[in-house]
Amino acid sequence: MDTSTSVTNSSSFQNSHFILMGLPGIHEWQHWLSLPLALLYLLALGANLLIMITIQHEPMLHEPMYHFLGILSVVDIGLATTIMPKILAIFWFDAKAISLPECFAQIYVIHYFLCMESGIFFCMAVDRYIAIHHPLQYPSIVTEASVIKATGFMVLRNGLLTIPVPILAAQRHYCSRNEIQHCLCSNLGVISLACDDITVNKFYQLILAWVLVGSDMALVFSSYALILRSVFRLNSGEAMSKALSTCSSHLILILFFYSIIVVVSVTHLVEKKLPLIPVLLNVLHNVIPPALNPMVYALRMQELRLGFQRLLRLGGDMATE
Repeated sequence: MDTSTSVTNSSSFQNSHFILMGLPGIHEWQHWLSLPLALLYLLALGANLLIMITIQHEPMLHEPMYHFLGILSVVDIGLATTIMPKILAIFWFDAKAISLPECFAQIYVIHYFLCMESGIFFCMAVDRYIAIHHPLQYPSIVTEASVIKATGFMVLRNGLLTIPVPILAAQRHYCSRNEIQHCLCSNLGVISLACDDITVNKFYQLILAWVLVGSDMALVFSSYALILRSVFRLNSGEAMSKALSTCSSHLILILFFYSIIVVVSVTHLVEKKLPLIPVLLNVLHNVIPPALNPMVYALRMQELRLGFQRLLRLGGDMATE
């Protein structure tokens, strides 16, 4: 009688918060990683804000390719800001507690911004494909209106399709453990603490990863395969060099973004043996691309470099007046 009552009470208990333990296996000295992570975060914020201001300020950059780059900067800032303040609070102030609603909200925003980044990369790949395959029709095909429509479609697609992830997580019952071996609320890390069946959660996570992001990845690489084939058929060495220069910056970032997603997915299979690796890769994947993207574009795109120089020169002139 007493035993059955205690079991019932135990199963009906619901945790009110989770504890983010940080990086598994290195809790004692993980705070030393806060400095490089904070520097990466500040670099991501500063560099992406500089890109956005430069594109807005320079009339010659008011083209579809740079509009997509500006949108990517907004997404990168959002992604980094979703996770870094909480991670730094854990490392610096031991602020490990996070309420269930905050945790589910973080799950949603992380998934949304990652899917948005994938979607914008796809838009940029299509933009470059049209620019190289149909250069004469490009101005009439890729217009400001088409950029707005493509962006609006990506916002709706990713906003709606990622909603079930936190909703399914919130429907689980968290009755005993509440310690997450992570720096952020990863969906798999959270639902692994549930006391009831999580098959539906895992299934939808798999669908989202392989159908949504996977289809973006397949279409992006298909577009660039066609682009590279067309580039190598160009008779003009100057035209080939310009086309490769424009596309190589996109391709570098796209390869990095999707490679890390694949590596993180694979390392989850060995998480029990090496728990630190997927957690650390997951954190770095959310902060390195936002910091890396602007630097790659600044190095590879001459128009953007010139825009930076003019903007910084203008700022210097205003400061000296």
